[in-house]
Amino acid sequence: MTSATDAEGWYSDPYGLHEQRWFSRGRPSRLVRDGLVETDDPPPDRPFDGPLSPAPTPDAPGGGSDLRRADEAEAADPNAYYDAAMNGTSEIFRPN
Repeated sequence: MTSATDAEGWYSDPYGLHEQRWFSRGRPSRLVRDGLVETDDPPPDRPFDGPLSPAPTPDAPGGGSDLRRADEAEAADPNAYYDAAMNGTSEIFRPN
């Protein structure tokens, strides 16, 4: 449990409207999350009761193993993006 004045990050939504709500400088923000979907919903215009519970971090599909650096293709071949665009292929994104 965290005091509201220390809250920074994702917490279970104390209003019960969403699974999680982002807190910044101890104040609830309009950024909310349900599962892996983040959206915008202003907090109600009323105080919340009780202590805050830090929210668990949701698992990203694939655990992030499908993520690539934006400059990964250029590291091997500076012309890779141009060549891929001209050839209509996404071969540059396949690992070696």
